[in-house]
Amino acid sequence: MADTLRRLVNTSAYNVLQEKLEAWYNDYHLKSCDQNLNRCCELVELTSKVQGQLFTILSLTAKEGGQYAGVDTLKSRFLPWLGSSLFITSSGVTTDTSLNLIQESMEKEKKIRALSDSHEQEMQKVETQLSAARLQLDTIKQELADADLELNDTKNRSATTLLATEDEILQLKADLRASRDQADMYKRKLDVLDDFERQIRMLKDEVSYLTAEKSLLQDRITRSRSSSPLPRHSRSPSPLPFLRSDSPTRAQLTNSSRHSRLVTRFTDIYANERLDTQNLLRRYIDSLEMVQRIIFISTVESFHAAKMAFRQFKLRVRKTLSTTHIGQDSLEDAVLDYIVRNPDLYDIQSSVNDVIHAMNVNPKISFPPEIDFILISSFIREMCRLAFAMQTLEPPLDLAFTTDGELYSESKYRRSYDSEFTAPLVAYHVWPALMEGDNVIVKGEAFTKRGALWSPRRSRSRSCSPNCSRGSSPSRALASTSRSSSPSSLSPSRL
Repeated sequence: MADTLRRLVNTSAYNVLQEKLEAWYNDYHLKSCDQNLNRCCELVELTSKVQGQLFTILSLTAKEGGQYAGVDTLKSRFLPWLGSSLFITSSGVTTDTSLNLIQESMEKEKKIRALSDSHEQEMQKVETQLSAARLQLDTIKQELADADLELNDTKNRSATTLLATEDEILQLKADLRASRDQADMYKRKLDVLDDFERQIRMLKDEVSYLTAEKSLLQDRITRSRSSSPLPRHSRSPSPLPFLRSDSPTRAQLTNSSRHSRLVTRFTDIYANERLDTQNLLRRYIDSLEMVQRIIFISTVESFHAAKMAFRQFKLRVRKTLSTTHIGQDSLEDAVLDYIVRNPDLYDIQSSVNDVIHAMNVNPKISFPPEIDFILISSFIREMCRLAFAMQTLEPPLDLAFTTDGELYSESKYRRSYDSEFTAPLVAYHVWPALMEGDNVIVKGEAFTKRGALWSPRRSRSRSCSPNCSRGSSPSRALASTSRSSSPSSLSPSRL
């Protein structure tokens, strides 16, 4: 019995019977009478097969119980059900039952007729709404056609207006071109005027220096005349070297003016040349942080290279002047005055090459392999020239010491616009601060962001590019000649 029951369970006959009933119910109205009868016969056959298996299980179960086991159950449940089923199938339908069936069929027909009437009324309402929607659609189509005609008319009028204004546009373009040419001419004149003003300032400094020296000489001559005159045959030394000892040098006279001019130039480079260099680098580097790091490191390296060049140049000049220097003036003052008077002797190209070499081996910055740092050599040149001139001041100007991760200082830096204003540490620097001793002259700019110091950065790994070889100006050629020769080769007359 267990095997027969297991096979009946595994075949899932009742599930198959239920699925076939549902499929027949769903497709009943779509199939013909013969197809429905075939489907019904198929279900009856399946039901009979299932009943046969159940009767087999019933027989096996009765045998397993023994000779008299299950007799009560068969008498109480199976035999009455079997007798009633045979009686129903064998007996005919009574008159009352047929009347009830006829009455039920009439009621069902009335319900079907009522549902049909209501369905027809709903169909009429839907048709009425559909006709109204069609009328509205026709109205909208007519309005759309009118709008299309109006649009075409407007296009025609605008076309005629456009043809009429083309001459005006051409005239305006010509005027704009002429105004741009005039603006360029004015700009060139302004540049020439700036050069003239720069020369005028230099001449004024010369005049002030010569005026002061003249007044000192006149005072000394007046005092020498008022004192007792010396005999003519006496060979006392000339007083001119002593007169020179009391007169201030050019470097001392122009220190304040040069200080203000160099500080202004430092701020101008931050506002103009730095942004131009940043825009140039953004064509090749997508990261704004890397571009700002490159500009900052080039600025710091330019100051370092310029200070080294200033020390070497100062040593050469001191060694040369020490053999020819006379009078009571300090040798340091004479050396500084010579450097201020001859800024063209500074070999700036050598400093630019040193800066580019230092940037090529710097692990904090990277650059596309097909481009070299010589791309920003003009910016580096300006920074080297400015840094060299700042070393001639008394006291000299220098950049503040910086390091990534340092504590942000309001007195030294301003936060960049994209910084986190609550971050206490500096992630990286955008522009250095200018210092005079321990005092901040010009604030720098820094980027602050929480957690930025622990973000991974790509290290630079490419070979250093060779230094560029460019034609030097006559002043650079003179400086190169003076560098290659011995320090004593500088003529006393030049010094």
